[in-house]
Amino acid sequence: MPAFYDNLTPEEVETLDRLARLLLELRESRRQLLARHGAEDEAELLERIRRGELGEHPAYEDYLGARLIADTREAIRAELKGYMLQLRP
Repeated sequence: MPAFYDNLTPEEVETLDRLARLLLELRESRRQLLARHGAEDEAELLERIRRGELGEHPAYEDYLGARLIADTREAIRAELKGYMLQLRP
């Protein structure tokens, strides 16, 4: 079975690589924001803020940042999927 990249141009490989790296960087940034407050996800962070376990500042800003990162990751995933479907022979 031929490797996936064998039939791609260098520009196509570069685009795939750039999108994949961006996804990894965003995932790590989100993880770091949540880890500052010991939360596994945005819902847990928001609930801890609501219960008063965490101060609103900077926890709420980090919550908003994590949500924005998650939304951005979903958009990039969709873009990557669409791009890969275009590349299929």
